[in-house]
Amino acid sequence: MGHGPAGEKDLEWPELEKAERLARGAALKWASGIFYSPKQLTRLDQYRSREAQRMCSIESRIKSTVQSYLESVQTGLEQLGLALKEVQEAREALAEAQRALRSQAEAAHTLEPLQELANQHGQLKAVTLLLPQLLAVPEAVARTQALIKDNRFLEAYDVLRELEHLRDEVLDPFGGPELSLFEGLTPLGEELGLAMGKVVGSARQLARDDPALLVAAVRVAEFEEKRDAQLQSLSPGRPRAWRQHCLGALRRALEEAYFEAPAPAPPGLAGHLAALREALPAELALAEALVAPCCPGDYRVVKLWAHTLHHGLRQHLQRLLDHEDLGTQDIFTLLHWALHTYPGPEMMGHPDLSPEADISELEPLLSPEAVEQLERTYTEKLKIKVAGWLQNALDGEVAEWFQEQEPDIDPEGFYHSSLPAVVLQILDENIRVTAVISSSLQERIHVMALRELGTFLRSLMEALDRFSQEHLKDASRPCHYVPYLLACLNHYAALSSSVSLLQPAGVPTTTSVSAAIDAALGDFKKKICRLILDALLEELQPLFVALPSRQWLSSLVMLDNVCEKTASFCSRFSRVRSTMAQMLLAETERAVVLEYLRSLMQGKLVCRNSTERIQASERMLQDSAQLRELFLSLELEESAQTGAVLGALQELFRLQDPALLSLEVSSFLHKFPDVSEEHIGVLLDVRGDVSREQRQVVLETMQANPPPSPPPDGHRPLFSLVPVPSPPLAFCFPAGSCS
Repeated sequence: MGHGPAGEKDLEWPELEKAERLARGAALKWASGIFYSPKQLTRLDQYRSREAQRMCSIESRIKSTVQSYLESVQTGLEQLGLALKEVQEAREALAEAQRALRSQAEAAHTLEPLQELANQHGQLKAVTLLLPQLLAVPEAVARTQALIKDNRFLEAYDVLRELEHLRDEVLDPFGGPELSLFEGLTPLGEELGLAMGKVVGSARQLARDDPALLVAAVRVAEFEEKRDAQLQSLSPGRPRAWRQHCLGALRRALEEAYFEAPAPAPPGLAGHLAALREALPAELALAEALVAPCCPGDYRVVKLWAHTLHHGLRQHLQRLLDHEDLGTQDIFTLLHWALHTYPGPEMMGHPDLSPEADISELEPLLSPEAVEQLERTYTEKLKIKVAGWLQNALDGEVAEWFQEQEPDIDPEGFYHSSLPAVVLQILDENIRVTAVISSSLQERIHVMALRELGTFLRSLMEALDRFSQEHLKDASRPCHYVPYLLACLNHYAALSSSVSLLQPAGVPTTTSVSAAIDAALGDFKKKICRLILDALLEELQPLFVALPSRQWLSSLVMLDNVCEKTASFCSRFSRVRSTMAQMLLAETERAVVLEYLRSLMQGKLVCRNSTERIQASERMLQDSAQLRELFLSLELEESAQTGAVLGALQELFRLQDPALLSLEVSSFLHKFPDVSEEHIGVLLDVRGDVSREQRQVVLETMQANPPPSPPPDGHRPLFSLVPVPSPPLAFCFPAGSCS
């Protein structure tokens, strides 16, 4: 099997040998199974014969199949041969057709000059037919120019349209560039467009004087608009857009009439705005009554007029804001005009204005940013003015303080000056007037006014300091020092009661600013009260020098003098309004008691025996009663007085047994929790009979007591305002031995 064709087949089909082995194996297995039994051997010839017949049948079918396959292959080879022959014939036919086509193309190229001559002959024939019309073109152009100068637009347009039609007829057959004969048509069309634009720009005057001319110009523009849509770019100079040109001329004429000139300088701004208020509604009425009937409906003349005027006015005002430094009055006028007059019933909100104006589409005349900037500028400039006005009022008031006459007295008998009324009027008028502009501006001005009021109060307090310093330099000057301080207290009452009236309705309260004003008013009141009480103490302090002393123990003269001077001083409080007078009386009583305590705490007296301690106790009890009666006579309620502290102090001196002082001191500490160990130490020294051990027990008792509860509302400390002198140096001699 390794040589010849069979060997090549085995190499070509390696599976064949494997298949043959498998077949032989299967046949051997089958045969061994069939002939395993000896009985089956007798039937061997039958099996052999049957297998031979089957092999013959298989060989016959194989031969038949192979024969059929060979016949099909032969038929296919014959058909391929025929096809190859036909392809060769078609290829030869195509090559022949290509050679024929090349020869025809060469022949057509030789005929091109003849075709060009034929075309030229056709063009010359067409021109020959149009020659009479072509010769009349220059005359028609001149006639059209004359018609344009005479404003006979419809006739001029008819001639121009005929000339353009003739030009198009000549261009169609020639199909080349425009003849020089028609070069003037494009400028002629432009000349007609400019003349029409000039006429339409005068529509406001022509609508009254010559509406026919305006209608003619508009009709020509409409005719040309339709031709633009039909011809588009097929004709030179298109599209002409004469309708847009006319609308633009209308807009420019309106803007030039009202807004071309710059706005007048600020002094004339109010008059300029007033003139616009009259002119613009009249202009819209003219557009609706006279101009609109001369134009097609889709021009929407009234809307064009309204929107053009609005945008022109908007730019006009913006230029004004960019180039002019407006004062407060001009800013106020401009804001009121732009925010209220212009959109109001006098102008664009006029009830007779046609709905066609469609003003709902218009943006605000002043942008929100411009309004905010104007409000900010107005506030800043008004602040400078208000500060100057308030300073002038203050200067006039301060000048009156140094006069030789008392302050003016109002019909109710109180000290009075015009300062509070002037200040409140300045602030109130400037706040109220801005309500006609906007709530935002009013809020800005209200905040500014309150801040300026705070600045004014601080300036007033500085002036009071200078006033007080002049008085300290020379007690005789100013002549009426205390009366003018009392007048200032009335100023406080007027200002504090009227600040709330400055709050505009509907404007939110600025808490921080209101709190600052309340604090400034409180400081102003404290400053006046302090200066008044200083003036009182200036008179009383020489009388308290002898307290406590041996003379004080046995004489009423000292406190009588104190009460006399206090009563005389307080008599002037009748010129102060009742609420302030009661407050002053309470402060005066407290100041006298504090001065009494300060003198007592100096430790200038040391009681030598129980008799002097009893005298000191009775003296303080009588002093307390005398002060109480004095201020009751001045109509200060006893509940508002602090002289009861003297009655409590006398208990420390009345006590006979020093060993019981710790209990008495505990009771006193409960009533007056701000008393310190130093204060008690001074009082024990004044008693003169407290040993070192007893003193230590009292102080330890104070330290052992729980901290006092917080004082009730309205309670004001006393002892914390009373200084204690520094303890003296220790000597070998007992205290009081030299007294």
